[in-house]
Amino acid sequence: MTERSPRPRWRRLVRLAAGHGGPDARFGARLLASAALTALAAVPFSLALVLVESHWAPLHRLDQGVAERLHRSALEHPAWVRVLDFLTHVAWGPLTMRLLVAAVVVWLLWRRAVRLAAWAAVTATAGGLVGLLVKNAVERARPHLPDPVSHAPGFSFPSGHAMTAVTSCAVLLLVLLPLVPRAWRPLPWVLAAVAVLGVGYTRVALGVHWVSDVVGGWLLGAAVVTATAFAFEAWRGDVGRPRTTPAEGLEPELTTDTPEPEPAERPGPR
Repeated sequence: MTERSPRPRWRRLVRLAAGHGGPDARFGARLLASAALTALAAVPFSLALVLVESHWAPLHRLDQGVAERLHRSALEHPAWVRVLDFLTHVAWGPLTMRLLVAAVVVWLLWRRAVRLAAWAAVTATAGGLVGLLVKNAVERARPHLPDPVSHAPGFSFPSGHAMTAVTSCAVLLLVLLPLVPRAWRPLPWVLAAVAVLGVGYTRVALGVHWVSDVVGGWLLGAAVVTATAFAFEAWRGDVGRPRTTPAEGLEPELTTDTPEPEPAERPGPR
């Protein structure tokens, strides 16, 4: 008796990956695959950046020079340090950002926008996990300054505060923009930019991160959001909905009674 060939099983997997598992299955597979690929790409990319930082004198001088100037300013203005501490830990802190995203996820579930809620949750979670993975892979020490005005645990690259600000602000923008009148839509973008740039400034000014840590956090956060947003856009295409732009948000239909198509609305196989 001949051994049964495993090809049919592989053919089923190929058919699923090629788009025969239904739009929801393809959406979930793309979402998880995008997060996984971003995580895998982050480690060698970050290691390369750290190697460049360690050997490229101009970047080292930039990091050191900015840190020393801002540290001198912080020592001369203790009241300003208290403001920075409030901004970095409370107003723009990771806990505040994550709570805002969690509240949006709950609201989306209540609105029955299940796939958009999944995108928001996966994006925020993947951002945190990827940032932690890269930190522990790189193991870069934080700045050591005389008379430090603040302390932070763990490793330095990339800045977790900066990365969380990017992923959280991007989630809030891309989800909630359809609810904002078009004339007012520049305002949320300005507020998001202020939060992202402000977080980066506070981390360097308090002496707990180098400039390159903050930039690395911004870039890695943007990579995570881009990867998962592409997965969500692919799902929209699968169910016959038009692609959107960042100015419109990920799901403009959120303003309607049916933010996401019911099973009866889905197109049949082509």
